[in-house]
Formats: sequence, structure tokens, C-alpha cells
Amino acid sequence: MRKQIMTFCIAQGPEAIVGRGRRGSILAIVVLALSCAVEAGELASGAGRPRVIVSSDIGGTDPDDFQSMVHFLVYADRFDVEGLISSPYGPGRKEHILQVLDLYARDYANLKTYSARYPAPDALRAITKQGAFDGPGPAGFGPPTEGSEWMVHCARRADTRPLWVLVWGGIDDLAQALHDAPDIRPKLRVYFIGGPNKMWSVDAYNYIEQQHPALWMIEANSTYRGWFVGGNQTGEWSNSGFVTAHVAGRGALGTYFATHLRGTIKMGDTPSVAYLLHGTPDDPTQPSWGGQFVRVWKNRKTSFERLTTAADQAEAFGVVEFALPRPAGLKPGHPARLLIDNRITISASDEGAMLRFRFSPRDAKVWPYVVQSDAPELAGQSGAFTAVMPSPAKTRNVSTRHPNWWTDDPAPVAAEGVHAGAKHVNRWREEFLRDFAARMQRCQAPKS
Repeated sequence: MRKQIMTFCIAQGPEAIVGRGRRGSILAIVVLALSCAVEAGELASGAGRPRVIVSSDIGGTDPDDFQSMVHFLVYADRFDVEGLISSPYGPGRKEHILQVLDLYARDYANLKTYSARYPAPDALRAITKQGAFDGPGPAGFGPPTEGSEWMVHCARRADTRPLWVLVWGGIDDLAQALHDAPDIRPKLRVYFIGGPNKMWSVDAYNYIEQQHPALWMIEANSTYRGWFVGGNQTGEWSNSGFVTAHVAGRGALGTYFATHLRGTIKMGDTPSVAYLLHGTPDDPTQPSWGGQFVRVWKNRKTSFERLTTAADQAEAFGVVEFALPRPAGLKPGHPARLLIDNRITISASDEGAMLRFRFSPRDAKVWPYVVQSDAPELAGQSGAFTAVMPSPAKTRNVSTRHPNWWTDDPAPVAAEGVHAGAKHVNRWREEFLRDFAARMQRCQAPKS
């Protein structure tokens, strides 16, 4: 409606408003009144703004979520924020989201002078929920959590708009919500920052991919790196220069932002937000601040029924499964694990005759592993495999089973070094950083 009003004004020309005497003045008043009424209606109903839940591992293994949360909050007037969920791998908890909301509360008086649509701090606190503390195990789901139940609650609201779920950490709570309430799937639009998060929550990811292949999802395994790798990195646009020039000292949020990562930008989860700020969200194949994506291809999972060597290959960012015969000496309750790359422990799924291990390699390289078990038939056995980027022929073989699933553009022209698709983000670096700088000024002083 508001767009129609503006189109009418443009079509009539300026004289329709100011050049036709009393009739023009009346028309101007009517147009202004209608425009204000429509804007008020949009404010009340949320029409035109995306419904958003953020699922974050803030406070966990990577401090960049603190920076991304600051960015999200200074743009909070652009969204209907329906939930902030702590979905950690590691020590992240709901309290870390609340810490940032306390800082938002200190800047809120300034922020709301720029837009009445900034949510009140207490309203955000009320929709902050705790997700799963631990992984769900090989099944990919377990008991419901406060976070997963809140996703279901929001998705079942009588609202015709889709619900965007921006996954910055583990995807476990989303998997749980889909398991408990598969009817919500058509309402969801998911932007998943994969890569390391996929590695740590591979069982939940595998459950979603196998049981909910029609889910609408962007799986950004490396595109997100364009937020802090490549593009214009000179002067005030460098990762450290930008924080010094445009963030540090800009209200409580800006000061806090600058204390993380030694005052440099990482913000690896922010492209999920930027995707909704500038682009065509309904079409992931179109350019946006959050990237430009392609349909996923077939056969991204590799299965072995034996121990492997470095000569065996699997797809980087895919899923690798090892199915090994269960030894007779393995008693119930005696664990079997793979220690991968001397740092990542994968527990086995005991399927009776077989033990199944599941992993998602984050990088294209050789991944060594050793079996840890009380069973002498398994203990100390070792192997390796090599993760490689998929061939062009493979990526052209689109998966018809996943009609609404997109991932990083594998074209060499879109890569920033080894990071597929990253140039689809860093090509916009100056634009999105200028916009972010203007937002941070809102924290510092009220609108004049």
C-alpha cells in the first residue's frame, strides 16, 4: 500500500502536491496521512520485515559471535526478532547473550531515537532461550530443549511470513525442532554458517539432510569468510582499521565489540544477517551482502566399510562415515571412538553388527585418525583419508532430492584463495562496512 501511494505521487508529479493550490494541499495531507497510517500499521503488524530467530554459539569456542551479535542488535529495527537461542558447541550459554543485551540496553535510549522499531531490551531478554548443552549423539536428535521448543512455538504462530532461522553455531536445536514438529518445515528459511559448525554438529546435520531433504536452507561452508577475508583491506576498511575508526567508543556496544579478537573484525556469522539486509532473500542465486549460492549437488556423503589410507578421498565439507564390524570383545557400555587429527573425538553409533562413525572435514587436507577403545581388536588401529574439493563435473550434478538447498558457489572466479564463494561477499565490503559504521553512530548519540 505504501509503495502504491509513492508510485501515485511520482506519477502525478510534484505539482500534484504543491502546485495545485488548495486541492494540491488537500492531496498532500491525504497522501501523508495514508503513508503514516500504513507505516503505523506495518509497525504494529511487522509486515514487510523478516521474522528472525538467531541460534548462536556465543561464548563458546569462537569469540566472533559477540561481534556478530552487536551487529545484529544495531540492525534489530529491520527485523521482527522472535528468538535468541544459545546453541553452543563448548562453554557458550544463554547468559552470554544476556550480557550483550545489557550493553544494548545502555545504548537503547539513543537507538530508539532513530527508529521506534528497535525492540525494548526486556522484550529481547524474554525471548532469549537456552538450547542444547551437548551434542545429540549419532541419532541427530535427543530430548527437547528450551531453544528447540521455542523454535516450534514461533514457527506455529498464525503468521503467513516465513520464519528465518540464522544458525551461527550448532544446528542441534533446529534438528530437534524438526524431529519433534516436522509440520513446521514449510515455514522455515534457514541460513546455516556451516564449516566448523557443521564439523561439530555433524550428527544433527546428517539427520536433517536425511530426514528433511525438502527443508529450505542455505549452507554456507566458506562463503561467510568473505566478511573478513579479501576485498578492500586498506586503511579504515582493514579488519583492524575499521574497528578503530568506526566501532571503538561508539556507545557501550561499540566499546564492547572492540575488546574481542584484539580489535579486529571477524564476524563470521554476520553474512546470515546481511543476506536479509541487501539482496533478494527468496532467491539465493542472486547477489546479496550475504553471498550468492548454487543448488547442492548429489553424493556429498562418502561411506567406507573399512579403515582407510590417505589415498582414499572424501569431499571437503561433506559427510564421511566409517562403518566397521563390531568386535565380539566390545562389551556394552565400552566406548569406541575415533580421534581425528589428534584433536576431534567422534563417538561410535553401536548398531549391533556395526559401529558407525560420522565426521565432516572442514578443510581440504589429509585427516589422520586413530581408534580408541577398550576392545583389543580396535584399540590403536589407525588410518587417514584426504578431503578434496569437488570436481566441476560433480557440482553440476544437482540434487533433485534437495530442491530448496543451496551452498557455496564452486566457480573459481568466486573463490577468495581456498574459500569457495567468498568473493560473493567481499565484493560488497565497502558498502556493508559503510552501512555498519553509520549504524554504530546511532549508539553514540541520539538523532538530532
